[in-house]
Amino acid sequence: MAFFECFLLFLSMILLFVWSTRHRRATSLPTNWPVVGMVPGLLLNINRLHDYTTDLAAESGGTFQWKGPLFCNMDMLLTTNPANIHHIFSRNFSNYPKGPEFNKIFDILGDGIFNADFHMWELHRRTTLTFFTHPDFYALLEKSIWDKIQHGLLPVLDHFCQAGMDVDLQDVFQRFTFDSICKLVLDYDPRSLSVEMPNVACEKAFNDVADALLYRHILPEGVWRLQKRLGIGREKKLKEASRAFDDFIYPCVDRAEEETDRFSLLALFKKEFHHNTNDSRKFLRDTALNLMLAGRDTTGATLTWLFWLISRHPSSETKIRQEIDNCGRRVDIQQSRGLVYLHGALCETLRLFPPVALEHKAPVRPDNLPCGKHLEDDAKVIISFYTVGRMESVWGQDCLEFKPERWISPSGKIKHEASYKFPAFNAGPRTCLGKEMAFIQMKMVATAILHRYHVKLVEGHVVSPRNSVILQSKYGLRVSLSKITY
Repeated sequence: MAFFECFLLFLSMILLFVWSTRHRRATSLPTNWPVVGMVPGLLLNINRLHDYTTDLAAESGGTFQWKGPLFCNMDMLLTTNPANIHHIFSRNFSNYPKGPEFNKIFDILGDGIFNADFHMWELHRRTTLTFFTHPDFYALLEKSIWDKIQHGLLPVLDHFCQAGMDVDLQDVFQRFTFDSICKLVLDYDPRSLSVEMPNVACEKAFNDVADALLYRHILPEGVWRLQKRLGIGREKKLKEASRAFDDFIYPCVDRAEEETDRFSLLALFKKEFHHNTNDSRKFLRDTALNLMLAGRDTTGATLTWLFWLISRHPSSETKIRQEIDNCGRRVDIQQSRGLVYLHGALCETLRLFPPVALEHKAPVRPDNLPCGKHLEDDAKVIISFYTVGRMESVWGQDCLEFKPERWISPSGKIKHEASYKFPAFNAGPRTCLGKEMAFIQMKMVATAILHRYHVKLVEGHVVSPRNSVILQSKYGLRVSLSKITY
């Protein structure tokens, strides 16, 4: 405990020093102070970490060497250079596995696809792809999404609309995507999205995990490990989240193992990994958790930012409404693929607010990046996807503007950008397998809402990014709803 108290005193002294010197700073680039490194600049911007990394990248030409305190192993290279991203994620992919450092920070994900490397990762990816390419998959997906819209989303929104009450759309979207991914992965609907808005510990645990994992990136390892041992701070919430995941997922895994004759994602994984794991029960838990994290947080976050952006850009909302008017009250998968302007609005949302804010890499062998930077083995590299979408050098002078039109070609078709310029779905061999599924779900949900309601942001409600590895709104998205009459 004495170590932790000394660390707090140490930070307090740094804060005092920063407070006394900040009026002299004319740049976002931090000073590399003796002993403490660049920590004072970080602490001064602790409440705006994502925008701070954007400032650093913009002033340093897209790549910045951050220096941590002595003996803390916190030095890291921040890069948003598309050439570097292409090199790390594609051209020299084999030199940048997840590695032990990533696994240490993301230990709660166990042996799932996000932590897997080499043979295990290839097996994970192939098995998941087998499920996504099954002839019945898209019919199952469409039915699952529409059932949740009809029996979950619309009754909840009708309830708040008729009662004249504000509603947090971010909470609604997180519940929707949580129920949907649970049904798809576990064949179980927890019904967290209902009029009662029940507290489901597992669903809320994802937010605590995302917050804690970001702070593991910026705290010295010794500090967060001490917090973990003492059961305090964000590490306490991380432990509680892990317990909530176990209590929720293991019963579903046990049920899936009994129902061996059903086609399901868990059944596929059990079959493929039978000879590759010593504990199939824990492995299935880890696999399910990874897929739930991908399906719940990323889609829910994107829908939240989409509705915030179109609420601030009425002309874009009008164009989306005009496009969906011809589709009727229920949009199917085939119709969703023809919604070009809505697709552009979603891509623009993902550019400005990518759900996964950053990626963490480390080379296993020394490497030279295209920008000229040399990396030793195990050097920490942080790629800020949030910052890439806000770089003038990448997207032009209007990079901070919401323009769905930038994704539409002169012929009226969807424009595609290279993943190293638009890494919202990752890049290279690790590109997200659920990309198509995510677009389908987001379009079906967005059209269901916009066809039935006017959505207005509550006056005075503050919307800003949360300090988290998943880019959520810090205070949710409070809106009022009114019915559209035809």
